[in-house]
Amino acid sequence: MRYPPVLTSIFIVLGLCACSSDTSSDQGAEPGQSVQQIDRPNVLLIVADDLGYSDLGVFGGEINTPNLDALGRDGILLTQFYSAPTCSPTRSMLLSGTDNHLAGLGQMYEELRANQVGYPGYEGYLNFRVASLAEIMRDAGYHTYMTGKWHLGLTAETSPHARGFERSFDLAQGGAGHLGDLPLIGLNPSIYREDGKPVGLPDDFYSSRFYARKLIEYLKGNDADGRPFFAYLAFTAPHWPLQAPRESVEKYAGRYDAGWDVLQGKRFENMKKLGLIEQDALPFARLASEPAWQALPDEEKKVEARKMEIFAAMVDDMDRYTGEVIDYLKSSGQFENTLIFFMSDNGAEGAHLNIGWEALENWAEQCCDNSLENLGNGDSYIWYGPNWTWASSGGYRMYKQFTTEGGIRVPAIVHFPEQIRKGAVIDEFVTVKDVMPTILELTGVKHPGSSFDGRDILPLQGASMLSMLKGEREFTHSQDYVMGWELFGRRAIRRGDWKIVWEPAGVPWEPRELDVPVDKWRLYNIEEDPGELNDLSSEQPGKLEELVREWEIYARENGVVLPDYDAPYPSYTY
Repeated sequence: MRYPPVLTSIFIVLGLCACSSDTSSDQGAEPGQSVQQIDRPNVLLIVADDLGYSDLGVFGGEINTPNLDALGRDGILLTQFYSAPTCSPTRSMLLSGTDNHLAGLGQMYEELRANQVGYPGYEGYLNFRVASLAEIMRDAGYHTYMTGKWHLGLTAETSPHARGFERSFDLAQGGAGHLGDLPLIGLNPSIYREDGKPVGLPDDFYSSRFYARKLIEYLKGNDADGRPFFAYLAFTAPHWPLQAPRESVEKYAGRYDAGWDVLQGKRFENMKKLGLIEQDALPFARLASEPAWQALPDEEKKVEARKMEIFAAMVDDMDRYTGEVIDYLKSSGQFENTLIFFMSDNGAEGAHLNIGWEALENWAEQCCDNSLENLGNGDSYIWYGPNWTWASSGGYRMYKQFTTEGGIRVPAIVHFPEQIRKGAVIDEFVTVKDVMPTILELTGVKHPGSSFDGRDILPLQGASMLSMLKGEREFTHSQDYVMGWELFGRRAIRRGDWKIVWEPAGVPWEPRELDVPVDKWRLYNIEEDPGELNDLSSEQPGKLEELVREWEIYARENGVVLPDYDAPYPSYTY
């Protein structure tokens, strides 16, 4: 294997060893057993859905996000944190610590191709060849709670309740309406479960508010018994369809009337001022097939500006209700002893509704009122498209679905001042697979190894970031570490500063006039060219060949089955 060795011993972090009690006896506690009062840290894992790299204030955005910004300023910003290209593959790696092609989401369930069905790693749910983070934490004596988007199994047998969460309220599918149970596409109703059993939604449902307050309800339910918690708050915001309460949207009225060209420029300059990118960095340009803002008719400008206002309102509200969870932790005296890890599940969504998505376009016309006056309400159905996404993506190339930087480099924040550095920006390569090992090391919980609950399981592939977060090491992964990605036939390999990217032909969202080579590898130096503007494959054939060999090893070791149809989403159904 070309991965760092699995951690076989876990040191007890500063603060945990301040007492005389032996913690080892607690690590194997049965579910429901109490553990000794030794101040074992709580964990709050927060995941945003389709949040762009520069959408938060602390990452250069203008949206009002004071709570997450405060976590970032008092904690650590991870500026080279990598996800998968889309949501469910990322979530499978997050909760397993291993590659999505091994954990069951080698392909999104909705997009499984005939030639992939039946292969290990292509079950379409978080498979049982891995032990989930929740299962491991539960068996170590932690309370385990989850609210929000699951997207790792549609059945009760593959629900959060079945995979280690003591309490859970989840949306099983990849998305739904935010102001009601409007289905994502409409072929089947949205599936919501509480503790594994089907439930409906309250009349006043608003996704971010509901998921945050439901999590607080779960936390309050057991806060007197002294046991630590692992909580997973999985927002569906700001995933399409874009919807938010009218008062939230009106806060941003007129804010985006200058258009996407101006917004992208302002955010990119803000990122430079914050030290997130080099002063001489160049951004990935607006897609050549897309119009300049000034070229739009006035009525179209109004519609497009309103889309961004709604998007901003959703991000603002996600932050606002995150603040309610933080306020509860502070009022209950648990904030200082809680690791908070925040991340987006992939880059911003940049697809056009009306290009390659006929089923969605037809559904939006049938279900909803998309007049300007109604946009953002619970019976509207829109998303904001590639131009606002271009502004959201932080100058990185393309967006969600792609293995280029705009699809997989995402904002991440770590906050735990008692154990890690304060006010730091870490520009070292880390991935979503590293989150689980980090949490296990911090909490002193051991991974079960090769067997769990009577079944054989796969080892961790990720590595703990804790030494880096504490300032004891400069990096988590060496320059020889290899990370691979593949989804929809789009591929990438990174080793050190070098990265190769493969995009198949026939993808309708990639404008042909960009003259981007397809069905061949492109080579980039990410350290010098994070926007992936300069393909070095002709200048560095030896380096290209090295990384192509790494791809072959990665694909073989992780059981990659390339799809027989490249383009994502047109067949997206439930």
